[in-house]
Amino acid sequence: MFDALADRLESAWKKLKGHDKITPNNIKEALQEVRRALLGADVNLEVVKTFIAEIEKKAQGAEVIAGVNPGQQFVKIVHDELVKLMGESNVPLAIAETSPTVILMAGLQGTGKTTATAKLALYLRKQNRTTLMVATDVYRPAAIDQLITLGEQIDVPVFHLGNDVNPVEIARQGLAKARELNVDTVIIDTAGRLQIDQEMMGELARIKEIVNPHETLLVVDSMTGQEAANLTRTFQDEIGITGAILTKLDGDTRGGAALSVRLVSGKPIKFVGVGEKVEALEPFYPDRIASRILGMGDVLTLVEKAQEAIDIGDVEKMHTKILEAKFDFDDFLKQMKLMKTMGSFGGLLKMIPGMSKLSNTDIEKGETQLKRTESMINSMTIEERKNPELLAKNPNRRRRIAKGSGFEEKDVSKLVSDFTRMRSMMKQMGMGNMPGMGGGMPGMPGMGGGMPGMGGYPGGNKPKKKKKKKGFGTL
Repeated sequence: MFDALADRLESAWKKLKGHDKITPNNIKEALQEVRRALLGADVNLEVVKTFIAEIEKKAQGAEVIAGVNPGQQFVKIVHDELVKLMGESNVPLAIAETSPTVILMAGLQGTGKTTATAKLALYLRKQNRTTLMVATDVYRPAAIDQLITLGEQIDVPVFHLGNDVNPVEIARQGLAKARELNVDTVIIDTAGRLQIDQEMMGELARIKEIVNPHETLLVVDSMTGQEAANLTRTFQDEIGITGAILTKLDGDTRGGAALSVRLVSGKPIKFVGVGEKVEALEPFYPDRIASRILGMGDVLTLVEKAQEAIDIGDVEKMHTKILEAKFDFDDFLKQMKLMKTMGSFGGLLKMIPGMSKLSNTDIEKGETQLKRTESMINSMTIEERKNPELLAKNPNRRRRIAKGSGFEEKDVSKLVSDFTRMRSMMKQMGMGNMPGMGGGMPGMPGMGGGMPGMGGYPGGNKPKKKKKKKGFGTL
């Protein structure tokens, strides 16, 4: 996410290296780099012009702070302007005074609108809000079936009347059913088209008039860059929307959509889709996205993901095991499963400050090593998982595990050695290695203790030293 943009922006800070303060002369090259970076990320041209002008004005008027070099000062100015550009703060969903809250989903075909509907329903369910999804897309083959399947996966009911009923009537009856069920929220999935046309807009306007939604959310594909912002403006002018959901932000996106939508359309981004899984929807926080763009990580989102996945009872048990150095391979597997529920390995790593520069190659090596480790642990007996010392003392056991998992004995020996060392470090650090408890996670390289079998570094290789630089089912 935003890797290319982050790399190009970093070159802008370097233009100020060696200077003791920001001046109109030395900032000129830095601003040119920022301009190139934004245009390369497909940010709307007018947005780029406004953004650069604001940075130039703020940078030239900035007071020199003792102990802060010009590059750091410039980064802070860019960060603040990015936050301002994207909307300054998260804009939460509206909540109706009298239930249900009605959310109308709109967008072109292929943007992931139906999936976004289910993702939003699951997000609300996690907040203990009951939801009914209404399927009104009678045109796209299997659209209704897709929503029903997704509803079954997340245990959220779906109201539908088949493909032969007018979408406006389906929406009207769906809202009536939501009131009958006394649910908190009804989400209406509407039909999309390959392009904007009058028929599409007319039908959407009629549905909107019938259900009188509290939120009209446009689902846009972030990979379309600045075109996503233009699309948002068009829907706002034609229909009237309250916000946008950006999908596919985890893909090969250049960032233009995230940086352009608010200023071009005047409407906030409320959520972003960061993966194909139905859990992969996050509220949009401009300050957190700005930190990710500038390679500063996103600790708050990481902690929230961890807290969502963690059971407090399990934390207390794990704490005791850590303090007594009884953390075993079964516990390690639990931590790996926890990581998987929180998101992709690379995505989690890049939320940690200082880890944003990890290459995709390093991340892939780390993912491969995690799979190797899991395979070796799965070849152990229950007794061996519970008591790793058995493996440290018995080469025959290690040879058997190596043979069963398809690796060499030296790989198993290294796993046991690394695990023992990590367990000792965890005991010394106490709760420092528990997710959401102020430190890293066992099993994640570079996050405290390192990864057994990886030597504590992504890819398993130590880097060379460098110079300091609640549902109802389907209805």
